[in-house]
Amino acid sequence: MAKRKQSGIEQIASMPWQAGVLLGLIGYLAIRYGVGLYVGSHTDPLSAGIAKDARDGMLAPLAWMLLVGCWIGALASFFNRCKRRRLLDSQTGIESLRAMRWSEFEMLTGEAFRRQGYAVEETGLGGADGGIDLILRKNGQTTLVQCKQWQNWQVGVKVVREMYGLLVHHKAASVKIVALGDYTTDAQRFAQGKPIELIHGGELISTVRSLQASKARAAGPLDSPLALSGSMVASLLVIGAFSVTTTTPPPVIPPPAAMQPTAQPMPALTYHPAVTSPPRQQSTIYMNDSQDDAQLRDWKKRNAESMKILEKTTKEMPLR
Repeated sequence: MAKRKQSGIEQIASMPWQAGVLLGLIGYLAIRYGVGLYVGSHTDPLSAGIAKDARDGMLAPLAWMLLVGCWIGALASFFNRCKRRRLLDSQTGIESLRAMRWSEFEMLTGEAFRRQGYAVEETGLGGADGGIDLILRKNGQTTLVQCKQWQNWQVGVKVVREMYGLLVHHKAASVKIVALGDYTTDAQRFAQGKPIELIHGGELISTVRSLQASKARAAGPLDSPLALSGSMVASLLVIGAFSVTTTTPPPVIPPPAAMQPTAQPMPALTYHPAVTSPPRQQSTIYMNDSQDDAQLRDWKKRNAESMKILEKTTKEMPLR
């Protein structure tokens, strides 16, 4: 049966929870601020308008949706990891392996490899059979794993051949098949000389017991709820710091101009032509016909002196 396609949250839940928290933070910053910075680097009016809308928070709801989705996947990963640890630590024997569901059997197998130092990617939790269930990575090599919780029959050569074909197709280093029961003779013969490891139920329960007794069962400091909540709080603080540093300051309104004495315009100078006063009429002194020449000369002399005195002592009145 073909595996159903996993959703984005399910894919994040299959990763370590630290990856989900980090992806949420990076995705939020990229959408909330990165889009505006990238589009703002263009000079055309359309890009400038889109960049302004992005800086004003147009993409903020989408950024928060991505952050919440990634963190939901991180929470699922954290609780699933706690469940896997309890699942492995609670096993008592082959009968307890047979009593669990097929999905729990895959989770148990993945946890066993995780405690052995592998980075485990779960790909087969979407279906009860077929294909690759786990992808193991260690020292730069990739190993494909298929889990078979068959209780009433053995794993045949067909399954081993299919996994070998997947090994060649994905260019993996090796293949592991984990079965609750055993393998047919043909399957074991086909696996000989190939990078295929056949693990049966007895070997699996021995591995589980050794892991239960070892220090590998202890949860590290990054597996505590405090580490999860602390990483989320730190991410929110980073978002808050970006929000403060990238907020556009409000436009500065210049204060009203100080009252300054304004220079009064100088009145236009109007040129008035000087008005000259009409010549002053001199007083005329009439003489009698009977006056002789000596008296006339004497009179003219006195008259001239009087006029000079009058001109010296009399000031010209200005015209208004």
